[in-house]
Amino acid sequence: MDWYIDAFRNYANFKGRARRKAYWMFLLFHLIAAFLIGIIDAAAGTFDEVSGLGFFGALYLLASFIPNLALTVRRLHDIGRSGWWILIAGLPLIGIIVLFIFSVLDSTPGENEYGPNPKGVVG
Repeated sequence: MDWYIDAFRNYANFKGRARRKAYWMFLLFHLIAAFLIGIIDAAAGTFDEVSGLGFFGALYLLASFIPNLALTVRRLHDIGRSGWWILIAGLPLIGIIVLFIFSVLDSTPGENEYGPNPKGVVG
């Protein structure tokens, strides 16, 4: 849960690096929160089946968009890629697969142009 809260504390920090564990733990809690908020939307009657989103879900997506974006950019920095690589997700199917592969790669050892390794591994 600390990984999730830490992403919101650094909600607009696009500098530095983020560990693989920080990224995936945030994503896990993000999906759990989205699922629970979907249940709340359904119970409150605010869920729209056409858009697939409810009032509370839309608020949550707006609140978590920048932290998720910043954490993904820091994750890309951790493997030595520019944050602009996030734009590859706009390519149908291929982009998401490439971004997924980037997100599961291990950190580049030692310091890179984006800062020291968050794991403390010296290359």
